[in-house]
Amino acid sequence: EDLLVLARLDEGRLPLQRAEILPDELLTTVAHRFGTRARAEGRSLAVEADPGLEVVGDRLRLEQALGNLVDNALLHGAGTVRLEAAGRDGLVELRVADEGPGFAPSFLPHAFDRFARGDEARGGGTSGLGLAIVRAIADAHGGEVRASNLAPHGAVVAIALPRKAPGVEADPASGPDA
Repeated sequence: EDLLVLARLDEGRLPLQRAEILPDELLTTVAHRFGTRARAEGRSLAVEADPGLEVVGDRLRLEQALGNLVDNALLHGAGTVRLEAAGRDGLVELRVADEGPGFAPSFLPHAFDRFARGDEARGGGTSGLGLAIVRAIADAHGGEVRASNLAPHGAVVAIALPRKAPGVEADPASGPDA
């Protein structure tokens, strides 16, 4: 599935079903999906979103990208996993942060490369495609991604998407064949 998503993106034919999305609802949906796992691991998930934000995008693809980020935070991070949405410079930034050791500084420039893994010993059979898919989904939405470490510890990955402007509607022609 992951390789198929990347292949479709390479060919410029990843279908996007664009609709208006409220980031707080999007983040809450993803947090609920991972709630049982987080509790089983003695971890918690927190959602915080600036009010009044909207984006136009493919909800399922954005859930996939955020799900990859939460999965990574639960797998490699520690403490509370925070899912946040904030408006910044005409963008909506969707962030997933944790309180773990953060990314190795040498990994950050390659975090979104295919098959890149921050710690080979912790790979645990992962493909190293999760963050590449996050970037590909952000790119397909006209957005961008960044990964960084938090002080004194922790990691954050942010997906910045164009903010829905008043009067801008979802694209009705963006069906599966668009």
